[in-house]
Amino acid sequence: MPVEADGRLTPPSPPPPSFSAAISSSSSTRDWFFPSPSNFVHHHQSPPEFPRARSRRFSTIPNRTSPSSTPPPPPYATRRRRVVYFPHHLSPKPEQQQALPVPLPQPPPPVDSNADRPAPKKKHLLQHGTYFELLRLALIRWHFAISASFLIAALASLLHKNLSLRNQVVDLQDEIARLNIGLLACNVSSSIDFRLLETAAVDLYAGQGLKHLSLIASLALLSIPLLVFKYIDLVSKSRSSDAASEEVSLSKQLAYRVDVFLSVHPYSKPLALLVATLLLIILGGLALFGVTSDGLADCLWLSWTYVADSGNHADSEGIGPRLVSVSISFGGMLVFAMMLGLVSDAISEKFDSLRKGRSEVVEQNHTLILGWSDKLGSLLNQLAIANESLGGGTVVVMAERDKEEMELDIGKMEFDFKGTSVICRSGSPLILADLKKVSVSKARAIIVLAEDGNADQSDARALRTVLSLTGVKEGLKGHIVVELSDLDNEVLVKLVGGELVETVVAHDVIGRLMIQCARQPGLAQIWEDILGFENCEFYIQKWPQLDGMQFEDVLISFPDAIPCGVKVASCGGKIVLNPDDSYALQEGDEVLVIAEDDDSYAPAALPTVWRGSLPKDFVVPKSAERILLCGWRRDMEDIIMVLDAFLAPCSELWMFNDVPENEREKKLIDGGLDLSRLVNISLVNREGNAVIRRHLESLPLESFDSILILADESVEDSAIQADSRSLATLLLIRDIQAKRLPYREAMVTSVQRGSFSQGSWIGEMQQASDKSVIISEILDPRTKNLLSMSKISDYVLSNELVSMALAMVAEDRQINHVLEELFAEEGNELQIREADLYLREGEELSFYEIMLRARQRKEIVIGYRLCNAERAVINPPAKAERRRWSVKDMFVVIAEKE
Repeated sequence: MPVEADGRLTPPSPPPPSFSAAISSSSSTRDWFFPSPSNFVHHHQSPPEFPRARSRRFSTIPNRTSPSSTPPPPPYATRRRRVVYFPHHLSPKPEQQQALPVPLPQPPPPVDSNADRPAPKKKHLLQHGTYFELLRLALIRWHFAISASFLIAALASLLHKNLSLRNQVVDLQDEIARLNIGLLACNVSSSIDFRLLETAAVDLYAGQGLKHLSLIASLALLSIPLLVFKYIDLVSKSRSSDAASEEVSLSKQLAYRVDVFLSVHPYSKPLALLVATLLLIILGGLALFGVTSDGLADCLWLSWTYVADSGNHADSEGIGPRLVSVSISFGGMLVFAMMLGLVSDAISEKFDSLRKGRSEVVEQNHTLILGWSDKLGSLLNQLAIANESLGGGTVVVMAERDKEEMELDIGKMEFDFKGTSVICRSGSPLILADLKKVSVSKARAIIVLAEDGNADQSDARALRTVLSLTGVKEGLKGHIVVELSDLDNEVLVKLVGGELVETVVAHDVIGRLMIQCARQPGLAQIWEDILGFENCEFYIQKWPQLDGMQFEDVLISFPDAIPCGVKVASCGGKIVLNPDDSYALQEGDEVLVIAEDDDSYAPAALPTVWRGSLPKDFVVPKSAERILLCGWRRDMEDIIMVLDAFLAPCSELWMFNDVPENEREKKLIDGGLDLSRLVNISLVNREGNAVIRRHLESLPLESFDSILILADESVEDSAIQADSRSLATLLLIRDIQAKRLPYREAMVTSVQRGSFSQGSWIGEMQQASDKSVIISEILDPRTKNLLSMSKISDYVLSNELVSMALAMVAEDRQINHVLEELFAEEGNELQIREADLYLREGEELSFYEIMLRARQRKEIVIGYRLCNAERAVINPPAKAERRRWSVKDMFVVIAEKE
């Protein structure tokens, strides 16, 4: 058919009046050309351009009406050949070519070459309309097929029921006849009332109709979802085939809605399973009601038994009941399989939640630790010791780690928890939901650990954690202990946290301890005993029976403790260390003591103590010192300022590290150090590597009074690498010092020590250690045993001391003010004094008497170390007993800084 300009198909023009005559009058030599079937134009394609194809020649078609008459051909027959197009299935067979009349269409008019090309848009519209026509036909076929199948099923069921009913009627009639004969024989009744039988038959037929209706309803309800899904699938395919349409298919929208429903509602899966079970029971009951003679309630109960136990359908009789019971049992198996899957998933999810630490902690008065670092082991050990007197406590650890990994690492720690339970949870301290999960509002203390790595990033995270803690709506019951890495960030954290926050600056504490221990060898062990809960520690408690008593008398009123200060109620609870002897306790004041535990001491009757007099006046010898710092720390400027405050004028501070000398001054100035304000010390810079022997040999190591080996900034993130570097530097320095000492002096010293063989390298290092003090910053507690056994260096256990301070402040936040004063440049500090300042050689005195003699210098004696002992005794027992002392003994006191 020809195509119009707008793409529509138009029927061919009717032939002219002489067209049939032209056919009948054509000569026998007329050639007709038929193209191949590939050139046939269908109704939905564009018309061909009449390609030149191989023609098929046919013989002349005779005229049926008048074979002899041959009228002349029409005028246009001589100008153009006729081409007739046949479909492939309508092409004439060779044996039918002579008898097949072929009507010739009107020859197409000449077509322009440009007009033969249809517009793409019109072709698309033509194909789109054709596709929907095919879709409509497919839908009609599907609808017809489904309707026919349901109709055939319903008719078959009705036919089966009618046949069964007919058989039942015949059986009933036979039974009635038999019973009639029996009644007549017994003279009970002459006949049966057939009207009653007709009424019963009507009721029977009505019940059977209801059963038929229930069967059809169950089939219809069962087929509705199939039809709906099939319709959705067809509509989705029709929409997806249209390239110009950007709408989401209906099936995708339905799947998305189901996904949202299952995701948003937590009980959606059990609810869907319940609905499916109820529908199966109802549909199965209706189907059983239609194929059996039981009542509807009995059929519903029977349907439930088939769903609950798939083996109950074995007793069914008949084709219909068996088919329905098998279908219900099969659906029941699917339902119970899904139910088992849901139950299994719920149990697995619950155990997975418990395993990963997602459950809520229901605790009160527990200690909460936020974060994870290498200080956690020492911190847990100290908290376990502190809770031992209470029978154990609860410590909750929350970090951004897997719960199983945390429990595995804690299980590897080699110490006894002494009844303390450690609970691990995975979560972020920056999220309020995770904080509520660990009962943050009910904790008695919250410890925020600093992260390993960059100091500024660690302090920034600690600041955000404090902000999250202050944002808890329920409020906080306990206080917050924050470990910081940089002293400059302490002000900002206290500004955010307010009165709830207590800070412990790890690097500042360690730096000050190293300086104090370098000036007084043996002080590190004393600090370890005081800060830890294993021996004696600080406690503050109120004793009303001591009100009105002067501090001099309070000092000897505790047989099992040593008073160190007073918390003055009239000054807002300010703690005064080492107060005057004349200060009388007032109502509300509390006494600061050093004791073994909070329940191990109490005031007793005032003993009679002889004061005595000091053997000589004490003048602090203060001379210039030379100190060497090996390594570089980020708080180097703070260490320099503290040393400038402690040392005598004209002292020298040598700095030996691998930082270029031209960059050191810039780093110190950027850290806030004003070199022009240094009064007592002068800086001497040396560049080199502390683990290379030839670099160390360029230094006058034998001339230094104290050497401080710092954990270098480049390796402080790894405790093992930092300790290995510090230990290597220590051994190299001691070996160089021993080689530079006179050989005879080394021989005498090694013989006097007697602990090592003569001329051994450890003996030489021990002799060198008597000439100068070396303080090593140790991060890993395992390195402590190496240094303790060799006795070649005093040591500072950094992480363990910081953990002790954190645990002590967590147990009682007031102790933080005591520690700050003891670490500060001004005020009171721990000092080691020689015994000849308080007694004479061979003098017998009690510890109480020595305490009162030390009060003449305004000092508080808290312990002693005998000349032949390795460790000091803090808060000694039996303070009233007399004993003989030596002038080589040492006493530990709290005194004001010189």
